[in-house]
Amino acid sequence: MDKNRLAEIILQGENAGIVFERDDIRSGQLGKEIAGLLNHAGGYILLGVEDNGDISGLSRTPEKAEQWIMDITHNHVRPGATLHWNVVRWNSEKTVGVITLQNNAPDKPYKVKKGSSWVTQSRIGTITRDSTDEEEAHLYMRTGKIQYDRLPVPGATFADLDMRRLINCFRYVRLQACPDEQDTNAWIKLLVNTEFMFDSSGHFSPTAGGLLLFGKNPKRHLPQSGIIATAYSGTEKDYDAKARQLLRGPLVSLYPTQEAMQYRFYPVIEQTFSDNGIAMEAGVIDQAINFVRKAIGVNAFIDGGGRRQEVWDYPLEAVREAIVNAVAHRDYSIEVTDIELSLYRDRLEIVSPGSLPNTVTPEKMKAGCRASRNELVKEVLRDYHYMEATGLGVPRKIINGMYRHNQTEVELIEGEDQFAVRLWL
Repeated sequence: MDKNRLAEIILQGENAGIVFERDDIRSGQLGKEIAGLLNHAGGYILLGVEDNGDISGLSRTPEKAEQWIMDITHNHVRPGATLHWNVVRWNSEKTVGVITLQNNAPDKPYKVKKGSSWVTQSRIGTITRDSTDEEEAHLYMRTGKIQYDRLPVPGATFADLDMRRLINCFRYVRLQACPDEQDTNAWIKLLVNTEFMFDSSGHFSPTAGGLLLFGKNPKRHLPQSGIIATAYSGTEKDYDAKARQLLRGPLVSLYPTQEAMQYRFYPVIEQTFSDNGIAMEAGVIDQAINFVRKAIGVNAFIDGGGRRQEVWDYPLEAVREAIVNAVAHRDYSIEVTDIELSLYRDRLEIVSPGSLPNTVTPEKMKAGCRASRNELVKEVLRDYHYMEATGLGVPRKIINGMYRHNQTEVELIEGEDQFAVRLWL
């Protein structure tokens, strides 16, 4: 970093990613700031800068300052933090020490030593403080150390699971033997072994993944489990929507017989749709695809072979992949907030709560990087052939699909607490 870049950073003032400190700060307090920034989104700690941005400078030699910083990261921060240290000469008399901390640090949560304990730190605005239990759990889940879909759901019981969908999964999708419908104990044993239920000292609860996939009413216990689908007349959100629907229920559709499974790729499945006399109940994924089909335009023509062909405003395979990725990889630890599916006059947007899983970036997604936040959900969706789980759905089906369709570029937009996919008409 040079002086001009340093001046730009100082001009911004302290914020969630920039900390000003004198270099007489206590070692434990500096460790706290390092841990807080690493758990947030990285940033800079400027040593020798006053709260108002005035330059007081380092009182130590660059060599002693560097050794001091390394000792702090080794003794006061766990796990050991990776950082970049350099010294910038401000003028002939003063220097500023710059600690650069990476975004998407891989070993979250970072903790600071407080007495005999290690305490996770959160950076909120310009304040670094001890994390709440919920904030700490969220950090564990972002790195994949704990997966939300394998956690038990308090208050939920075996009775909250839809036996029809469980039989679908084991008998028709996985093609394996399953207990008699009335044998509750055998079913609970099977579901615990497959992680759709959790055994806590003899108290059995469905996991979040079990409820999301097979719950009778997942929103009762997981209010964040649905999709808000809206079609707008213009290019911005407004109250005058053409269509609005809250999509709720389990993620996967219900196929009452093995013969019905051949229709699981059928592009339109109504809430109670019947094709050739085979009834099906749409899960959230198929409800969302159906909403898009009803809201977008289609042009039909007869090809050279006399067959009717349809060209939709958006390629349905790309839409399907974007919807499946949203429900499979969203951060379900962010409660209350649903996925947003929005159709505008010029684009389709899908916004998922939560930033990308740790170390994943939009550029890595475009290259086919594989990462999963909800491994249990992902594996079942792959069993149902909703997804391939190869990491190539984004580049092949969404990006290449849209380019073949209308030569537009797909936008993958990462925010602090959300991720959006934008398809242009």
